[in-house]
Amino acid sequence: MISKNQLKLIRALGQKKQRRAHGLFLVQGEKNVLELVKTDYRVQQVFATQDFLDRYSQCLIGYECIEATLEDLTKASTLVSNNAAIAIVEIPQLIEPEAEGFMIALDGVSDPGNLGTIIRLADWYGIKHIVASEDCADPYSPKTISATMGSFARVTVTQLNLPDYLKHAHLPIYGAFLDGENVHNVSFSAQGILLMGSESHGIREQASQHVTNKITIPSFGGAESLNVAMAAGIIIDNIRRHHG
Repeated sequence: MISKNQLKLIRALGQKKQRRAHGLFLVQGEKNVLELVKTDYRVQQVFATQDFLDRYSQCLIGYECIEATLEDLTKASTLVSNNAAIAIVEIPQLIEPEAEGFMIALDGVSDPGNLGTIIRLADWYGIKHIVASEDCADPYSPKTISATMGSFARVTVTQLNLPDYLKHAHLPIYGAFLDGENVHNVSFSAQGILLMGSESHGIREQASQHVTNKITIPSFGGAESLNVAMAAGIIIDNIRRHHG
């Protein structure tokens, strides 16, 4: 069963400062925990129901597994449902990714649900790297991890000095603006960076000065704006039409 100290740690890891202090994050829910098996993430402990441990015993060989009741897991989890398993995982030490292939860059996207959805989109379209400004949502937030639906295991998110990274990228940088070129008419390069800003502020000046191509999604109705994750998906789909 989950001890009081373990429960205290699980609850503490819901806070960003505690994740940074411990160098740990939570992976919650059956699907997300099973995704860890296919990765190089270092898993400290897995807390799970007996049914989960019995069904996936072969997958969990080498992990420290602790049986817990569904009631205890529900108390510990930040999820409303799907609480069959919780893993405590070490935050990896990521190096700045080489600017190559096609990447996504995020400037000030602060909602963890949007970040998680964009990670999931990147995974769907085969994009391996996302670079994000230091004030973006925490990629290891429980809300972010849950929103990825397991895609956190295949897409890296590196928080860094975004304007400096873009300055030295030596790739076309496609920035999403309201006054850009119609995305349907853009001839995208095989390699490049899609830069998305927050819904409230858009791409900020420090990052925008490195944009080589301003693009936009044409509107045919009366909506004022698009959710940033939705907009990213539309643009990425147009990019993949040119370079599948």
